Amino acid sequence: MLPRMSIVGQVTHMKIFDKAWRRAAIFLPLVLIFGVLSFFPERFHASTSLTPTDPETLGLSGTLGQLGAINSVFGKQADVEIALRVGTSRSTREKVIADLDLENRLDEPDLDLHRWLERKVTVRSLRGGIILIEMEDRDADLARDIVGAYAAATRERLSEITIRQTKYKREVLETLVEEAGERLVSAEAAYNDFRLKHGYANPTVSVESIAMRIPALQQAVRDKQTAIDTARRVYTDNHITVIQLKAERDALQAQLNQALAADSRSNSGSVGEAVGVTAELFRLERELGMARSLHSSYLNYLDGTMLEDLTSAANIRILEDAHIETSRQIWLPAAALTVLFILIWAAMEFYRLRPPVGSRFDRARRVEMVESPAE
Repeated sequence: MLPRMSIVGQVTHMKIFDKAWRRAAIFLPLVLIFGVLSFFPERFHASTSLTPTDPETLGLSGTLGQLGAINSVFGKQADVEIALRVGTSRSTREKVIADLDLENRLDEPDLDLHRWLERKVTVRSLRGGIILIEMEDRDADLARDIVGAYAAATRERLSEITIRQTKYKREVLETLVEEAGERLVSAEAAYNDFRLKHGYANPTVSVESIAMRIPALQQAVRDKQTAIDTARRVYTDNHITVIQLKAERDALQAQLNQALAADSRSNSGSVGEAVGVTAELFRLERELGMARSLHSSYLNYLDGTMLEDLTSAANIRILEDAHIETSRQIWLPAAALTVLFILIWAAMEFYRLRPPVGSRFDRARRVEMVESPAE
């Protein structure tokens, strides 16, 4: 039983390939045609490279950080992905078609131009956050113009997105600043009313002075009592010196009793007054401090959005302008077919030189070998 014939064997056994000149007449023109098509007509490879801009490279990181605008609109991790998506979007293609007037230049409808650009132009990312835009075409000027227009349209589109996001952020911050301003005005009015009501130029200092006055009076009373005890060793109780010291002690004691009283009336100088106003004072000071802090923070963020507007157009940095690669471009489909036909031709010739055992070529060769000695 003969082994199953391979595909190469089946093709080689076809009658059209039984002669060497026939095989050469078939494969040689194919190899020459596709070999020439691999290099002619000449194809040009246009490319440009760009990368998202980091605020630190502009020397504005310190200013942006102080103003609360150091973070990118999209976030650092997503800059390259956003740029890739924008570069392949329909809006970018529409901008390229309009800028280069491709409808008249190529005499094609808009939909076909979108499909052609989507098929011909490649936007991909490289290591290090570099974005590469490239295109191959027979027209070098057209390829270079399209690649350059893609880079410009991508940068312009990202700038529009940044401006729109910054505008939205600014509108939100303006609303927050207005609300914080109203809150600050209300807090200041309440704090001033408290000062007028209690007659405090500086409420905090006034309350602290009341708290510090009581220990001072207590110490003064003790000192007077000590002076009285000392005077009694020399004078009698009816002596003018002892009477004067007792009067001073009683006056200080009266002031101390008044200070220790639970009277919460204003300007009474008592513990009751201090206790009565402390809770309200702390609440008003806390509200005023929070209102000032919020208003100041929102103002800083609002100033940061103004600086973001200035840097919105610098979101993409062009590393290489649109250019044509100097190396000659090979049309890969034609080159692949050229190699394929050469391999098939070589396989058929090798099959005929070393045919499998039992094949028609093997039997014919054996017959020739037997007949040759007989002759």
